[in-house]
Amino acid sequence: MRSTVQELLDGLHAAADAPERRRWAAACARGLGLGGLAVSVGQELVWFSDDTSARLEDLQFVFGQGPSRHLAEATGTREFPDLTRLLQMQWPQFAAAAEELGIAALFVWPLHIGAVRVGTMTGYRRATGPLTARESSDGRVVADALARQLLDGWPDNGEPDRVCGAGAGSVGLHRAEVHQATGVLSELLGIPLAEALDRLRARAFASGRSLPDSARHILQQELPRDDV
Repeated sequence: MRSTVQELLDGLHAAADAPERRRWAAACARGLGLGGLAVSVGQELVWFSDDTSARLEDLQFVFGQGPSRHLAEATGTREFPDLTRLLQMQWPQFAAAAEELGIAALFVWPLHIGAVRVGTMTGYRRATGPLTARESSDGRVVADALARQLLDGWPDNGEPDRVCGAGAGSVGLHRAEVHQATGVLSELLGIPLAEALDRLRARAFASGRSLPDSARHILQQELPRDDV
């Protein structure tokens, strides 16, 4: 039996550490009729229910394409109930990679703080089909509450304990290693950070690794100058 929106929100406010937040996200996905969900703010993946939802966000980050990265100023839910049919022409690389993960449909809710859009909440399904009106509405309620929670828990500095989300209600920045590896490449190759990030994305795509795994690989070894 699915949880009610109020039960989901009660669980959100009680989530204090990373495992609890992940369990909350999984319960939230089930409550909204989704296979999983992930939340991104800017270029940061800050919350996800399962490895598949995190991988979907990483794919959008690697390819620079996908529904969460092109929400513009939309205020309502964006539905892609048949991923292959709707996205193949617009975002072919992302659509093909998502299809390999067994994803059939995606749904994106904007996260707002007042009038400002700060991020997105993206849910997936492994079967095609639209959301019900109730699921779409409930998703907006959860996204609004989650935006406030993220604002309250956002790290105010780069200290490791804050970045890892150690404090009660704090936000974990799952791409911290990506930013660190980008800096390493920038320094090692003598290139701007933007170009270093492009190199890291290309390396992840070519190797078939996730972006965090590729970043971790760079940080764990001495990278030759011509290895990227």
